[in-house]
Amino acid sequence: MIDLLKTALAGRYTIERELGAGGMATVYLAHDLKHDRPVAIKILRPDLAASLGADRFLREIKLTAKLNHPHILPL
Repeated sequence: MIDLLKTALAGRYTIERELGAGGMATVYLAHDLKHDRPVAIKILRPDLAASLGADRFLREIKLTAKLNHPHILPL
């Protein structure tokens, strides 16, 4: 899975390591090559992505983007 992810994101992000995994997704630490900064990339489990659809994931992205705290990386 990580090799496929590295290939898909090549040229934009460098995947450094897995940060954690839960019931819905796996989160990876990556380096944003365009903005030269660390980022977290969340990948939904394929079976859940198909059943939940993109809407729920997009709502989470919008909500998370509004968070502002010194210990939270910006989106």
